[in-house]
Amino acid sequence: MSRPVIAIVGRPNVGKSTLFNKLIGERRSIVEDTPGVTRDRIYGVTEWRGRKFSVIDTGGIEPKTDDIILKQMRFQAEIAIESADVILFMCDVRTGLTADDKDIAIMLQKSQKPVVPCINKCDSVGAVPFEFYEFYELGFAIEPIALSSVHGSGTGDILDAVVDSLGEYAEEDDDDDSIKVAVIGKPNAGKSSIINKIIGQERLIVSNIAGTTRDAVDTHLENEHGKFTFIDTAGIRRSSKINDKIEKYSVLRAHMAVERADVCLIMIDA
Repeated sequence: MSRPVIAIVGRPNVGKSTLFNKLIGERRSIVEDTPGVTRDRIYGVTEWRGRKFSVIDTGGIEPKTDDIILKQMRFQAEIAIESADVILFMCDVRTGLTADDKDIAIMLQKSQKPVVPCINKCDSVGAVPFEFYEFYELGFAIEPIALSSVHGSGTGDILDAVVDSLGEYAEEDDDDDSIKVAVIGKPNAGKSSIINKIIGQERLIVSNIAGTTRDAVDTHLENEHGKFTFIDTAGIRRSSKINDKIEKYSVLRAHMAVERADVCLIMIDA
């Protein structure tokens, strides 16, 4: 049986990627104080109480939107929810309980998965902010947990709740002997499209907007030819043309993906 899966979901800019990086112990997801930085599903591994878990970072869910990228971000988050064994539902204590939080909570309740409400940005020492108690209205079986993803306080309580929710769970050997293939190229060359075509599903967000992919995203495939890990990367262009801070981080992730790959595919727009 596969390793248990934890999905981190919530509105944009509530601290999902910061918590993801804290749990896996490395800066894999780009963290920036801008909504919508994370778009695809990002995977990592964490360990707690002698057990290993796969963790999925997702893009922020906008329940009501006509934006093509935000719609696909929601679709990717829904896939993560469907594949998860436990869901970490992150909210922001500073903004309080919002209508979008309630809409997402209804979506999660329909999934019938264990949901751990994580109330982020409880950064002060001592008693939790008064606004924290609003989140009991969400009505999940597991009580809300105060969290500071920046400082790491509350992460132990969250992982305890995850372990308790899972109960007994058989795990497989996690030795990764797959061939790692980094797909690189300029922005909008079709890198995400070719990976989706190879694996036969809409794993990665695709649009005609250059810069859609930001993180380096791992996608696993096993077939009659062997085991493969395809790494989708952000488009790389000359550093003199890069002015955006998020793009600089994205290109850095792409270079790191090349370093850990066994093979690189260079996509060129004919």
